[in-house]
Amino acid sequence: MYNSRPETIKHIETVRKFIERIANELFIRGMIHDVSKLQEPEKSIFDEYTPKLKECTYGSDEYKQYLSEMQVALNHHYSKNRHHPEHHKEGIKGMTLIDLCEMIADWKAATLRHNDGDILKSIEINQSRFGYSNEVKQILLNTVEIHFTD
Repeated sequence: MYNSRPETIKHIETVRKFIERIANELFIRGMIHDVSKLQEPEKSIFDEYTPKLKECTYGSDEYKQYLSEMQVALNHHYSKNRHHPEHHKEGIKGMTLIDLCEMIADWKAATLRHNDGDILKSIEINQSRFGYSNEVKQILLNTVEIHFTD
């Protein structure tokens, strides 16, 4: 390897170990993402409303009405899935970076299911909905720009 001080090599190895933990957790999150939607009380409600949501604009009155009608499924879903701000008593402030990574991937994927989905508009709407700071908003926008461009 390189001719470096043992402390430097140890630091590099420690950082690699922590990044590997993060990567492993994200991999697991990807494998189990939203599996609660495949069981009741979520399955039948999501089966009914997913096509309806596709046809409406995110954040619209129609969208909000559908969410209201889906409340039983959504309450269950949020309780089982920590990548949703609604899962946490403190909202987005109760989340971890891992949760945020899964959340932004989920938001981007959700925009692809809507006929007029737009992740940039979703991030804007969700700032008001979830009350996150301009700094968090910018981090989400940076992530989309670098990692989710087509």
